[in-house]
Amino acid sequence: MNGHTLNSSSAAARKVTDAQSSDICIVGNGAIGKTAALALAQAGLRVNLLAPVQSHATTAEQASWDVRVYAVNQIARDLLSSIKVWDALDASRVAAVDGMAVFGDGDNHAGKLAFDAYSAHVDALAWIVEDRNLNGALDAALKFSPNVRVTNGRAVSLRTDAQGVELQLESGDVLKASLLVGADGGQSWVRGQCDIGLDYRAYGQRAIVTNFACEKAHQGVAYQWFTAAEGIVALLPLPGQRVSLVWSAPDALAETLLRQSAAQLAQHLAKYAGSVLGALTPLEPELVRDFPLTLVKPHAMTAARVALIGDAAHVIHPLAGHGMNLGFADVAALLDVISRREPQRDCGDARVLGRYARARKEEVLLMQLATDGLARLFETNIEPLRVMRNLGLNLVNHLPVLKRRLMAHALGKRT
Repeated sequence: MNGHTLNSSSAAARKVTDAQSSDICIVGNGAIGKTAALALAQAGLRVNLLAPVQSHATTAEQASWDVRVYAVNQIARDLLSSIKVWDALDASRVAAVDGMAVFGDGDNHAGKLAFDAYSAHVDALAWIVEDRNLNGALDAALKFSPNVRVTNGRAVSLRTDAQGVELQLESGDVLKASLLVGADGGQSWVRGQCDIGLDYRAYGQRAIVTNFACEKAHQGVAYQWFTAAEGIVALLPLPGQRVSLVWSAPDALAETLLRQSAAQLAQHLAKYAGSVLGALTPLEPELVRDFPLTLVKPHAMTAARVALIGDAAHVIHPLAGHGMNLGFADVAALLDVISRREPQRDCGDARVLGRYARARKEEVLLMQLATDGLARLFETNIEPLRVMRNLGLNLVNHLPVLKRRLMAHALGKRT
């Protein structure tokens, strides 16, 4: 780990006030870090959330539909409900996913796999939530959480010893805690300071996101088309006759698409969505965003007095929509092992962190293998393989036992 073990003189040289000491310090200003702060604080722990100064959305932005959305599964919803955030969301901007329709490539998208909430005996397969809606509810909850202190600033160094961890900020202030939680994204500064190695792979794709109104009602169905030539196209239901596009497009195609207007994008999508959603019309304002797709597999989720959660701990392909849900499951697991720790152990004790790492190892590995494997499988444009892919989708669609297992996995249930 970067930095050195503290001695008494170096510790005394720093000005550390009681307000800057906590049980847990969380670095990161996204939904996962905020959720962790609220959950751990409501468990009776003192939490310091280190975040950069936020820029607030304008009135026009707040009224528009956010192009960044998440498919929240049941485990994530339960966690958000437990910290009183789910009911604080603007429910008029949350859409339940009542069904999923997955299509293969080739003529008439011959392969098809369908799921529905009724068959799974659940209220919904997932819920589509805008980033702005979720973070707004989390921010409001943080203002009323007496055990959370929000510190605006940027860390420049990290030091640990047997008693805890210290973060020095650009301002010269120091934050002390028993445990440091890195929730600072795929390019995590915390992870880098811990010298945790990682495996990295660029998919050669960019996710293009924007929103449309659709001519036909989507009936709460999320549509997804797997193609070798044009990547993976997903249209997720928003409230009313609106859908959110997440198009994982090969880099060359992405560059072409990004030069087009949202209206031209809609025309391009007609060959996929026309038969099920009718004509697509860009929502105002016509915002189109993109981000590169990568696989990031850190070699560890913990270090001495440090735990990683969310994208700091794993970045996967968005084809399954589970990147955010993995992060929420990290929070739930960390909360569980800390809440059940022995009285003599503090939050950053090595055995506590070992339990967290073991609790998350299997699920994270399986999701990495599944998403990476599917991404590789569908990027190959060879006719025999395309035929086999479509046959595979149709086979699973007609095997109830396997289909139920896939549904349970998508819902976040253990089978």
